[in-house]
Amino acid sequence: MPRFASHVLGSLLAAFAIAACARSDATPAAQTASAGVVAARAGGGMAGKLTDSVSTAADRGRIRGAESAPVWLVEVSDFQCPYCKQWHDQSFAIIDREYVQTGKVRLAYLNYPLSSMHRNARAAAEAAMCASVQNRFWALHESLFEAQSRWSEADNPIPTFDSLAVAAGVSAPAWRQCMSSHATAPLIDADRDRTASAGVRSTPTFFVGDRLLAGAYPVDSFRVVIDAALAKARGGK
Repeated sequence: MPRFASHVLGSLLAAFAIAACARSDATPAAQTASAGVVAARAGGGMAGKLTDSVSTAADRGRIRGAESAPVWLVEVSDFQCPYCKQWHDQSFAIIDREYVQTGKVRLAYLNYPLSSMHRNARAAAEAAMCASVQNRFWALHESLFEAQSRWSEADNPIPTFDSLAVAAGVSAPAWRQCMSSHATAPLIDADRDRTASAGVRSTPTFFVGDRLLAGAYPVDSFRVVIDAALAKARGGK
């Protein structure tokens, strides 16, 4: 990263308290993994060694942006985490518009449900990934964050997820079968295992190029990091 960009990033990060949902048993870990390592991107995918048809389709559906994009942004998130919602509400659309839709960045969402503190996070992850099988991940992703207060503490969040999934355009019978059989559970488990081994201990966490950002930092922080990663990918120093 250029010295000036590194200085700006340090100043921006120092100005904000880290807002993140953390595991109660979390311990500091070396933060050295890159987005490319976390992606395990054989063929551009995130599913790693999972090759069944459900995992393959769900994996493909939660990746956004051009295959030719020079930089990966990997978001590690929990749909019930209020700080994940904060980042989504404040920064996601801007990053998507400025970097993903312009072909500069490829974005992937990895699941890290903190089930010990967010009792419905795991079910929400399954709801999203079952929608992803039908290429409706991003529509339901949007709705889950928008409606977080409706389902986060519900004794049974499934009816809400069902309603949101149908509104997002899924085929209801196929989505319900996916949910009842927990067909995407192996992919969610793989997400948690890989991201935990890469140093993730809280949500949201982001891998941008060779940098890790843990917390719901503001969009200006992401602009600095992404622009530096783009410069590096294009041969800059």
